[in-house]
Amino acid sequence: MFVIDSPGTTPAEDAASAPEAVVVHRRARFRRVGRWVVPYLYLAPALILLVVWIYRPLVQAMQLSTYSWNLLPTSPMKPVGTGNYERLAELPAFWDSIGRTGVLILGLLPFTVVLPLLLAAATKRVGPRARTIYQALVFVPFLVAPVAAAAVWRWLLHPGSGFVDRILGSDRNWVYDASTAHLVIIVITGWQLLGFAVLVVWAAMAGISGDYDEAARVDGASAGQIRRWITFPLLSPTVLFLVLTTVLLSPTLTFPLIDSMTQGGPAQSTTNIYYLLWDFAFHSFDAGLSAAAGVLLFAGFGVVAGILVWISEKVAFHDD
Repeated sequence: MFVIDSPGTTPAEDAASAPEAVVVHRRARFRRVGRWVVPYLYLAPALILLVVWIYRPLVQAMQLSTYSWNLLPTSPMKPVGTGNYERLAELPAFWDSIGRTGVLILGLLPFTVVLPLLLAAATKRVGPRARTIYQALVFVPFLVAPVAAAAVWRWLLHPGSGFVDRILGSDRNWVYDASTAHLVIIVITGWQLLGFAVLVVWAAMAGISGDYDEAARVDGASAGQIRRWITFPLLSPTVLFLVLTTVLLSPTLTFPLIDSMTQGGPAQSTTNIYYLLWDFAFHSFDAGLSAAAGVLLFAGFGVVAGILVWISEKVAFHDD
């Protein structure tokens, strides 16, 4: 067999250049690996926190939902399989709490979607200096601690001597009346979330180019037509975001109000799904049943969130 040397090189030069080629190849491979690894190094702190504080407790909740346990360290955990889920399906209180959660979400949507759009649109007619004060007044309730808000509202709603009864000329026990207690929780929560929702809409409106308005005015469109056919459609991704936020966070945000004002009553009229699973765990001391309710809650809200995210992506793609 004949070996043909490279033209213009000697065997010694070929031997010397071989290690250099290997080094260059290794460096290129390290660069490729580095480009793949470095982004994950930046994401590592957030991923670790997600695993430690979200996914690990979720897995533990799924495991706990298959046991019967009263939270006492000295008490053994008895495996029951799907028994806790079967008990939940047979509990009227569970289905009633889901219905109240749905009513809560629907009742908050005017405060988190409709009113913010109207208030944000109204700020266009306010001067720059007055707009700052206007925005601050709208946002202040969001900064109030829920427990402090509950204390103030209980004083305002005190039967007979409260500010609300004096204005309405009534003597109604708003907080401890089963027909009005849930409405009180909805109104107070909506009052607090209104500032956040308006701020989100303001930010979205600031990102809309003014060229659209100018082009529409040149074509003879009125201010109302511009809002109806240009501004509001461009805000559709923001509206879907607010709906998603309301669905996912409103039951959680109402927990301090319910626990401070009504404790789920009267007659469980303010007990939503979040408060019910807390009641199962820390009042009834049934950790397995509470974990099963939490798992079902996570799955249900996960499906709703997935549908809303899918719709938002479709809307964003359609707008593009």
